[in-house]
Amino acid sequence: MDFQFRAGSIPILLSMPHAGADIPDDIAARLTPCALARADTDWHLPALYAFAADIGASTIAARWSRYVIDLNRPPEDTNLYPGLDTTGLCPVDTFGREALYQAGQAPSEAEVARRLARYWQPYHRQLRAELDRLLALHGKVVLWDAHSIASVVPRFFDGRLPDLNFGTAAGAACAPALADAVIAPARADGRYSIALNGRFKGGYITRHYGQPGAGVHAIQLEMCQCLYMNESAPFAYRPDLAAQVQALLRQMLGAAAGWART
Repeated sequence: MDFQFRAGSIPILLSMPHAGADIPDDIAARLTPCALARADTDWHLPALYAFAADIGASTIAARWSRYVIDLNRPPEDTNLYPGLDTTGLCPVDTFGREALYQAGQAPSEAEVARRLARYWQPYHRQLRAELDRLLALHGKVVLWDAHSIASVVPRFFDGRLPDLNFGTAAGAACAPALADAVIAPARADGRYSIALNGRFKGGYITRHYGQPGAGVHAIQLEMCQCLYMNESAPFAYRPDLAAQVQALLRQMLGAAAGWART
């Protein structure tokens, strides 16, 4: 399978497009050693969000590494943040600007097109189909696009990121009341710094599928990995840390589901 999918019963679809770490052998053979470390993976998100099954949320998590193809980039590979540095549909370097491919081995336009059909489209077909199913059941659905990143990545931002970075495409991808409902538990908790539509405003999934007028409300959460894991290799999961933020994530997803039911 190209992804792990579980159909749920409540009006929540949890998407984890960068959780995958697998790389097909024919691609891996052309990569550099630093690429094979897969440092830019959204590590352990299925474990962090394991409670989603208990609350009845639908989930979809990628199998393939973002180095194969980035499921959260537009198929035409346009820059979601014009004027700012970012990685593309089929990245050629890491977040640290290290080359992913051995000399002369980067994918051609034809290969990018093949990867789009082979790896990108199946994820998005399933995502669209599940949104439509949940819409038919509930009349409204929340798409929660889950991400994580190292707390310090100089290529993309200065200093340390806020702990929890929410993105709603500057308000275009969901009703303001949903963002308020989701962020309220985090503000009440008080332990974590928060940003809304700061450096991360939402990627392709949030911007493309978030159509409040059609009943789909999308919100992205980019969280610092130090909240639940070690940010240096081998990127170990930290159950002691994870338990603390999991309780908050559960509250926030519960708030999103409650809002969607009203």
